[in-house]
Amino acid sequence: MSLKQELDKVIGKWALLNSRFYNAWNAGELPKSALMQYAEEYGNFIRLLPNGWDTLGDTDTVEEENEHIELWDIFAEALGTQVRVQTNPEVSALMKTANKLFSSRVTAMGAMYAFEAQQPETATTKLEGLRKYYPVPAEGEEYFKVHAVNHHESQKLLERMAGLSLEDEAQAIKACEEMSKALWDALEGIYDTSMEN
Repeated sequence: MSLKQELDKVIGKWALLNSRFYNAWNAGELPKSALMQYAEEYGNFIRLLPNGWDTLGDTDTVEEENEHIELWDIFAEALGTQVRVQTNPEVSALMKTANKLFSSRVTAMGAMYAFEAQQPETATTKLEGLRKYYPVPAEGEEYFKVHAVNHHESQKLLERMAGLSLEDEAQAIKACEEMSKALWDALEGIYDTSMEN
């Protein structure tokens, strides 16, 4: 099994498109307040992504991720809110996991792959759901438009991991699984909180 196959198998256990949050989004069953909470809370994780690329010394992608933070802020504004300090325990756990994994080169590669490999597909379906059930001004869609076709970051990570030793590969796979579960738990946590209110 190739490294990509191993990473993708791990991600498959926690595939974000199977989460209750994204299923409800894509069916138009989330209240708008749930989308607002997602924009507010998950935006804190989006703000951490440049740190992972910085650990890898990739200044071009750091700059690109900083631009994506601005697009996320526009998405939040289109919903009538803004990114706030996270209060959801699962989002707080995601932040802690990301900070830990993004601090080392090998774990940063595996952890970021868990997110970036899923981005094009999740962004595509979220964009469709927004347009169908939660229309926002065109500028509020831009984050998802950009990421629906953003395959180069996961490819870049695979290229970087190609030269890893077997020991480092195992560490990257472990980090990928840890991040995949943390991302899943964060969405499930937002779903539970928002559907209770």
